[in-house]
Amino acid sequence: QVQLVESGGGLVQAGGSLRLSCAASGRTSSLYAMGWFRQAPGKEREFVVAINWSAGRLCSADSVKGRFIISRNNAKNTVYLQMNTLKPEDTAVYYCAAVRSRGTTCYTLTHEYDYWGQGTQVTVSS
Repeated sequence: QVQLVESGGGLVQAGGSLRLSCAASGRTSSLYAMGWFRQAPGKEREFVVAINWSAGRLCSADSVKGRFIISRNNAKNTVYLQMNTLKPEDTAVYYCAAVRSRGTTCYTLTHEYDYWGQGTQVTVSS
């Protein structure tokens, strides 16, 4: 089993930056990819960014390209989401997720993920 804990959310003004962290514990050796999703009130959970280190792939949603960056610290079993030039429409609960299947794709669909964190709120004021 794997546990994921997000941190780093908060309130920021438009144009500002935040860095989210997702610490994984448990059977982390079984993981091959992780991603970040977000869910705004009244909307479905949507893909943000993902990293598949077994395949050497990074991918991101068009809405965050050039602004959000995902990275990983293997020694700390932690994945980060650096969010720059934040906009009010980025306001949402952000979730990290992990995949235990080894593949070559960039996982962008919620049903492809096996583990989820509890989420952290990000609020961007205008």
